[in-house]
Amino acid sequence: MALKDRLEARKHSEGGPLISQKDSLSVIEHARPEPGPTAVPAARAGDPKMYIPEPTSLAVSKAAIHSLLVERHAHELDLGDREGVRSRIAALTEEYLKSSGMAINRLDYGRLVDALLDEVLGLGPLQQLLEDPAISEVMINHPRQVYVERSGRVSLSPVVFESAAQLRQVIDRIVSTVGRRVDESSPMCDARLRDGSRVNVVLPPLAIDGPCMTIRKFSRDKLRPDDLITLGGATSSMLRYLEAAVRSRLSVLVSGGTSSGKTTLLNILSSFIPSDERIVTVEDAAELQLRQQHVIRLEARPPNIEGKGAIEIRDLVRNALRMRPDRIIVGECRGGEALDMLQAMNTGHEGSMSTVHANSTRDALSRLETMVLMAGTDLPARAIHKQIASAIDIIVQVERLRGGARKIVGVAETIGLSNGETQVVELFQFRQTGVDSEGNANGFHTATGTSSIHVEHFAESGESLPASIFDSAEPDAGEVSR
Repeated sequence: MALKDRLEARKHSEGGPLISQKDSLSVIEHARPEPGPTAVPAARAGDPKMYIPEPTSLAVSKAAIHSLLVERHAHELDLGDREGVRSRIAALTEEYLKSSGMAINRLDYGRLVDALLDEVLGLGPLQQLLEDPAISEVMINHPRQVYVERSGRVSLSPVVFESAAQLRQVIDRIVSTVGRRVDESSPMCDARLRDGSRVNVVLPPLAIDGPCMTIRKFSRDKLRPDDLITLGGATSSMLRYLEAAVRSRLSVLVSGGTSSGKTTLLNILSSFIPSDERIVTVEDAAELQLRQQHVIRLEARPPNIEGKGAIEIRDLVRNALRMRPDRIIVGECRGGEALDMLQAMNTGHEGSMSTVHANSTRDALSRLETMVLMAGTDLPARAIHKQIASAIDIIVQVERLRGGARKIVGVAETIGLSNGETQVVELFQFRQTGVDSEGNANGFHTATGTSSIHVEHFAESGESLPASIFDSAEPDAGEVSR
């Protein structure tokens, strides 16, 4: 399909950058890099693809070549043919350099072609970070300061944007793909990329130093239970217990702080759901990656420019109950939808799952209680505690430890009410023994010695577990994990 014919189609589907005369003019506007509050480190030697701020002459050249591409090939360029687009850009670049008498070295030439290709088919300077499998998170504090997380450690990237306008252009391309908007009147937005990566945007005047954006990347290769064991996030005994719990339809709540791995673990646990069950997922911004086929994915919708038309998570949870689900998975409980989730778990939808922001299993229960109150009900505290105790069977606590490692640090079961409070007992835990010379947390996973109260339920469901997995044991020296 010709380029011009695909402009609107891509705006509403894939959401890639669109080539237009307006874009070309905006790139010229980007030619003068804006001063930033922090210095930008030089690109690593021998890394020709690393995007760095261009001299003004290169930025102007990029704008001019981009404009030529639009004028000459807008009707015939196929955005699906990456090599074809690259060939056209390379040819136009050589033509422009010859006609302008401008001389650049091969390294700058390669960077110029790559930058233009990223502007046309990707997300500009951001593209190379999204393509790097070692990067798990991209944090743009402002156009001239971009941090990335690799292997749990955060560092400053040499990648920068030429201006706030260029960053805004990339932001608009991303949010438009999911039918959302972000501007001065609505300066905050959650969105996602085509691969499911989660995006959060904040604009001025809320963001004082310029537009900022955070992208939580998801691995192209879905993490499997065995991978969690290999990475030291859990033991085989813990996962065998959790598999039995999910398969036997116990309800699971995953609790943890920001960037602790809650959604990743929820994806892993959901892989234990039998393939013949109907699953409905409800999320604020869709990011769950379920492996089953019989899945309905629902996503909340923000209000339109007139402040109308919003569809809240709570509305979707209520609607999900009418869709004959075997299980409901709420990506994250943040408010009044917690009450609807608990009621669903108590009315024939056992085995449902969700996540919550909390620093411990006890905090998770307190958060649930608070969120139920946010639903605007007049339920007494005892009734809320009873709802929670009967709906939630297992709480899995995850944590991002020092050094960046993400682990399951606790697995607990709710065992009923006592003195009006929901009681829990911990079955597995991570015991930290110290910190090594590089700042990484050391420790080991172990059972606490307490057996599950659901042993008979497991047996009745065909998920018999050996009693030995609940035996507490100190690890050998070689078993201490980082």
